Amino acid sequence: MSVDKDIVKRVARLARIAVSDEEAEALKGELNTILGFVEQLNEVDVTGVEPMTSVVAVEMKKRTDVVTERDQAAKIVANAPVREEHFFVVPKVVE
Repeated sequence: MSVDKDIVKRVARLARIAVSDEEAEALKGELNTILGFVEQLNEVDVTGVEPMTSVVAVEMKKRTDVVTERDQAAKIVANAPVREEHFFVVPKVVE
């Protein structure tokens, strides 16, 4: 896919970024380079490769799930516009 100046201007408008015509020309080249790299990555065969969150095997840090403050329901719903006992009341959105 090739990006032209009109696409750059449209993307900038969607991102709420003011871009001049000169900047759009410069960004056109940068975006085309990025898209070329993405196309190159799409050619890599990743069948059988498990998704990772890191490039090195690291076990996630875990903490024990301990209740530290009890009986806070009244404080939690104190600022709710509409509540019923210790529950938030919200409008029905599905019939």
